[in-house]
Amino acid sequence: MDLFEAMETCRAVRYLKPEPVAEDLIEKLVHGATRASNPGNSQGWDFVVLRDRAVKERLGTILEERLTPSIRSMPKPTAVEQRMLDGAHHLVSHFADVPVWILVCGRLVYPPQAPSEAMLWSSVYPAAQNLILTARGLGLGSTFTTFHGAAEAEFRAELGIPNDVRLAVTIGIGWPERGFGPVRRKPVAEVLHWDRW
Repeated sequence: MDLFEAMETCRAVRYLKPEPVAEDLIEKLVHGATRASNPGNSQGWDFVVLRDRAVKERLGTILEERLTPSIRSMPKPTAVEQRMLDGAHHLVSHFADVPVWILVCGRLVYPPQAPSEAMLWSSVYPAAQNLILTARGLGLGSTFTTFHGAAEAEFRAELGIPNDVRLAVTIGIGWPERGFGPVRRKPVAEVLHWDRW
C-alpha cells in the first residue's frame, strides 16, 4: 500500500473482530514502530504485547468500571462526537475481545548526561504513529488510547512493567469489523504558515 494512501485512510478503528492476529504480523508492527525517528538514535522505547485473555478480562473489568461513567457523561453535540464516544465505550466494554493490545512504553535515556522527559515522548510517539501506519498497511485496524491512565497501577502489576518505565499509548490491534475510510482533517492552507506565523 502507498504511504499516502495509508495516511489518508488510517482512521481510528474501535470495532475489531476477535480473530487472532498472527505473531509474525505483530512482529512486523513492532519492526515498523522501531523504524521511527528518535533523538540521538537513543531508541528508548519498549513494547508490551498483551494477548492473554485472562489478563485482558481483569484489566477490562477495571477499565469498564472506571471509564464508562465518564464516557457516558461527556457531551455529544455532534454526530461525529457521538460515534467517537460510542466507539470508545465499545472498545472499553470489549477490551478482552480485542485480539492484541500493544503498550508503547519509554525510558528516560537521552541525553545520557541529563535524560529529558521531552526526549522520551519525542521517541515513543513517532514509534506509536509508525505502528498504526504499519497496521494500516497490513490491513489491520488500530486505535490510540490512553486507557492505561485509568488503571496504571493495575497495568503495571499485571504486565510487570518497571516503575521507571513510562506508559505512553495503549493501542488496540485487530482485523476491522468495519471498512477503512478517509480521515477528516483541516485543509493544509488553514495550518500552514510560510516563513512566519
